[in-house]
Amino acid sequence: MKKISTILIANRGEIASRVIRTCKKIGITCVAVYSDADKDAPYVKQADMSIYIGASEPANSYLDQDKVIAAAKRSGSDAIHPGYGFLSENASFARKCEEANIIFIGPNSQAIEAMGSKSQAKTIMEESGVPVIPGYKGKDQSEDILKTEALKIGFPVLLKATAGGGGKGMRIVYEEKEIANAIISAKREAKNAFGDDELLIEKYIESGRHIEFQIFGDQQGNVVHLLERECTIQRRYQKVIEESPSPIMTEELRATMGEAAVLAAKALNYDNAGTVEFIFDDKTGDFYFLEVNTRLQVEHPVTEAITGLDLVQMQIESAQGLPLQISQEDVKADGYAIEARLYAEDAANNFAPVTGTVHQFNFPDIEGLRVESAIESGSEISMFYDPMIAKIIVKDKDRLSAHSKLGYALQQMICLGTVTNQSFLQTLIQHKDFKNGDYNTHFIDEHINLSEIHSLSKVRIQEIAIVITLHSWHDRESSRGVLKSLPSGWRSNFYEYQKEIFIINGEKLMVQYKYENQNFTLLVNDQEFTAEIVEVVKDKARFSINGIQKDYTVFSEGNDYFVHTATIGNVQMTRQDRFPVKEKEVVKGGYESPIPSQIVKIHVSEGDKVKEGDPLIVISSMKMENILLANENGTVEEVYVEEGNNVEAGFLLLKINQN
Repeated sequence: MKKISTILIANRGEIASRVIRTCKKIGITCVAVYSDADKDAPYVKQADMSIYIGASEPANSYLDQDKVIAAAKRSGSDAIHPGYGFLSENASFARKCEEANIIFIGPNSQAIEAMGSKSQAKTIMEESGVPVIPGYKGKDQSEDILKTEALKIGFPVLLKATAGGGGKGMRIVYEEKEIANAIISAKREAKNAFGDDELLIEKYIESGRHIEFQIFGDQQGNVVHLLERECTIQRRYQKVIEESPSPIMTEELRATMGEAAVLAAKALNYDNAGTVEFIFDDKTGDFYFLEVNTRLQVEHPVTEAITGLDLVQMQIESAQGLPLQISQEDVKADGYAIEARLYAEDAANNFAPVTGTVHQFNFPDIEGLRVESAIESGSEISMFYDPMIAKIIVKDKDRLSAHSKLGYALQQMICLGTVTNQSFLQTLIQHKDFKNGDYNTHFIDEHINLSEIHSLSKVRIQEIAIVITLHSWHDRESSRGVLKSLPSGWRSNFYEYQKEIFIINGEKLMVQYKYENQNFTLLVNDQEFTAEIVEVVKDKARFSINGIQKDYTVFSEGNDYFVHTATIGNVQMTRQDRFPVKEKEVVKGGYESPIPSQIVKIHVSEGDKVKEGDPLIVISSMKMENILLANENGTVEEVYVEEGNNVEAGFLLLKINQN
């Protein structure tokens, strides 16, 4: 047995906090590493020791193997926990740890290497009797061969990077005319994400469910599965909701899939935490191997909730050479668990990631609720990393109870200051088909109207405008230092209303109000309201509007107001200046960055002729690529950026003169 006394966590954010918590529970010193962007992050303060390892770009910090190992040596760490993402499935890094006499808390490097290539993984699984999807996984990666093989398989096909997951280097192709661009795009994205542009092609299962089994092995050759997680609800090929048990699972199917998962693990001599992912075909009832994630999964708390196990502790024990403390017969599901991922992204804008400051972040105290988060009030959401803010996990006696409790948690959760997918999650879990467990991997595209996610009724917009007016009035009144004997908002004409103008979703809204006898009379769109301030303590307020009392959280930054109330959610509204600032001039023919991004590839130069639909610039933000296309024919007048530049949202990238 190899004793571990100090662990360096080669990761950041919520998974670093998660590992720190278990380390402290079992009496192991924990060391964090951090980049420029993370120097004030919560996990850095939670660790016993934290070491700076470089610039914000992952390649200069969290992906720099030598820096991570040097930090481990400097801190006297016996072991490194890689978390998920970054170096967690890097066989080269696992070997470097072994060579440095540092325990890698994960599976052996041979297993990681074998599963690091999806094509090799499929071969191993085929040879081991695990069912696999028909497809091409050859070494000849020429565009002609890939096209030919796609035609043989028959459309639709799925292009997948063999070197990684998370939706990077993945494209669904429905028609032959789309294949060439899809290959180029998938290869480039794979190269940028994993340093390897090899692709495999699979028959795309149009109505499928994504079901994965948690596996665990030790160094004595024992392997168990810890039941399944349903991860079908996805956007951009990344999971949004995970739950267990799966709504479609029968005891017979669980036994068959579980046996296949253990078979896959044994084929790899697997000796730590991992996940075997399957696609289940709704139409045929067949299931096929997708991949093995040779690491701890983002959604591991779902399994912990229903089994009562601490998977991080089990990882550490297995890495020390201890045998598994449970057998397959010991693994039983207790109740039901569901996890929702809260992201800094705009669901109504095709889930585009967003940056900004989370001014207020609070969640309710509910039995069975667990929140794993990378942030706290005041945290910055950076363009350099994944936009996940938190994982919201709920455990209860059954699926209906867990879903109900998750809905309440999402109602009460306060996340003010940046756009999130919170409203989207609420819409999703309230959908009748989702409640019934009737969904596939296309559920979001086919059943959720994203354009309505942030829409608010006239009544709710009026309520928020009144709340901001009352809170703003209270702030001004509390801070008055002179003429306190005069009534607030004194006018020479006592009967004249005071006025505020607000802007929400580009629309203006006027609120007129006057205060007398401890009460407010307000006119909003010529509709009269009465209101009373019940209590205000900093950003927490309780107001009565037309006789209905409710609690609100209100935060302001300049003229921007952020409001939360359980019945409406999180809303941003801007108070118009009395002397409005001149709006930014729109550059004719200009193309701006839609989100904070890094410039990955520039396809055009000054003087180039372009046609509508031609690719102009490839940008990357929060690990996802987007291609800006020409929206008209023209000539490139000027390009204002270079490859590798980091730009904010709204930055002018290039200008095209219309032909």
